[in-house]
Amino acid sequence: MIKILLVDDHVLIRKGIALLLGNYPDITVVGEASDGEEAIQLAYQTEPNVILMDISIPNGLDGFTATKEIKKNLPEMKVIMLTMHNEIAYIQQAMEVGADGYILKNSQGGEMYEAIQSVYTGRRYYEVGLPREQIEKLFKKKRKNNPDILSTREQEIVRLTILGFTNMQIAEKLFISAKTVENHKANIMQKLHLNNKAELIQYGITNKYIT
Repeated sequence: MIKILLVDDHVLIRKGIALLLGNYPDITVVGEASDGEEAIQLAYQTEPNVILMDISIPNGLDGFTATKEIKKNLPEMKVIMLTMHNEIAYIQQAMEVGADGYILKNSQGGEMYEAIQSVYTGRRYYEVGLPREQIEKLFKKKRKNNPDILSTREQEIVRLTILGFTNMQIAEKLFISAKTVENHKANIMQKLHLNNKAELIQYGITNKYIT
């Protein structure tokens, strides 16, 4: 069962989305928030798998700020920006704050369900009417412009991964458990919006993690 938190300042929109998602037996709405502060609070309280986050919230924290805070403290939680804006500037900002997905409010129910399934399984979902190549370029630009987004420990794990060390070997070198290495790698992939080891290695080489 995929747990969903809905964030939108309009009650009717939240209820409409909840009604739509009620058609899918593997999805349950565990909470609704009307602003960014409430979204952060409910993220801790209800522990959703996926948050559907509106961008334009007039009162309190906006969707971007709330998303950044949630991804900083709860990186395993997935966030999909749900908005009427399809301008490049909004999409780039969503990428900057770590949103896992971005869909428009006029999307069909099936697309929303697909977006939820995608981010829940670790993939990103940015379907905003732009060519896929353009979306990939935006992500590459984001990664290139943020070489210091990783912690010192995460950078070391990237470096050792590029050098061909297994999780167990990395754990032994850093005096941590293999499970901790796996968790670090998951967080790294999340922060950088990468999908596999090959992309991680390419990122490390591009950003000169090894010389």
